[in-house]
Amino acid sequence: MKKYLIFGCLIFTIACQAATPAPVESVTPIPATQTPPSPATPTQTFTPAPTLTSTPVPMYFSEEYSTDMSAWSSFQTGGKLSPTLEIVDDRLRIDLFSPNTWYYAIHNSHEYQDVFVSAKYSGTPSGSAGLICRYSENGWFEYNINSDGSYSVLLGQWIGEGIATYTPIINSTVEYITPGMDYEIGLTCQGTVLLLHVNGKMYRKIDVARYELTSGKVGISAASFEEAPAILMFDWFKVNQPE
Repeated sequence: MKKYLIFGCLIFTIACQAATPAPVESVTPIPATQTPPSPATPTQTFTPAPTLTSTPVPMYFSEEYSTDMSAWSSFQTGGKLSPTLEIVDDRLRIDLFSPNTWYYAIHNSHEYQDVFVSAKYSGTPSGSAGLICRYSENGWFEYNINSDGSYSVLLGQWIGEGIATYTPIINSTVEYITPGMDYEIGLTCQGTVLLLHVNGKMYRKIDVARYELTSGKVGISAASFEEAPAILMFDWFKVNQPE
């Protein structure tokens, strides 16, 4: 039986283990091909009725998706229509109805300095899915796998009330990622580096010391590009200590 849940969405205006790790790279930001677009006309804010829970969420946990999603909050950039979310057979389904829509769900229970987040997802042929770490009023890091077989890392920053800017850190390809939307994605935020994982393999280290983000919350992202609608299904979301 399907259990339905719709997060509250806010439209924001935006500007603008097997392998041996490679040496830490100092990366100069380069243009990205898939970054959050300029938003459409703002719509109303939707406020869901929260499902309260008496059990505190542990620091490290596995989210298998149930009807209790009270620890999560969300926002949206781009797109004329608000996405809908529902829990289907213990999987989180996100429907993005309009092109160039980016959707974020942030887990609010804890903030982390060093953390490993991962998720298993699948979806329609067009779009992207990703992970968030160190989310705070100072900004956040975002790692996305795109349906064309590329991947990207972005720095998101709030620059005013309801206004965010995105700095592309990495936009590249790797042999472990091919076109499609069915992956286990992982992101380690540890000290001044980000470690990128796909299907259990760590394949890149990125030096992010210059951005001075030291702690924050974690979450997931989902996006549609020119082709819509796009559907993303998250099987699970895990938060662990870095190895």
